[in-house]
Amino acid sequence: MNNALINKLLDTNAGWGALALRIPVGIIFVAHGAQKLFGWFGGYGLEGTGQWMDSIGLSPGYLMALLAGGTEFFGGLALIIGLLVRPASAALAFAMVIAIFSVHIQNGLFMSNNGYEFGLALLAASVSLMFSGAGRASVDRLVAAR
Repeated sequence: MNNALINKLLDTNAGWGALALRIPVGIIFVAHGAQKLFGWFGGYGLEGTGQWMDSIGLSPGYLMALLAGGTEFFGGLALIIGLLVRPASAALAFAMVIAIFSVHIQNGLFMSNNGYEFGLALLAASVSLMFSGAGRASVDRLVAAR
């Protein structure tokens, strides 16, 4: 693979602030992905999540649950450790756009009505990390320095 492309993926112009964003957002994504994939934290696992996704028109539901759960779980892990943060953030941002427009938009902004405010906050954090990169305390920075 082209070294220039790898350097662009791993490059970061963020300082320590990205760490303060990456860790909590990564934890949230890992937890939500674990609900979908494994049924942890009160989730329904792949079967239940897949059936629900089918019911709202995201078919095939099992595959959509696997894609959404995998993106959230592994993308969240990537954010936490600071590895491939730009592509992980892009995938997570895409997942949040899908969640907002397929589930939450019709309920308005506020979470109390199952609205899109939480998804919007996660989308904004993901987009921010996609542009800034992982920051100083990250695997990306260590690899890019080599």
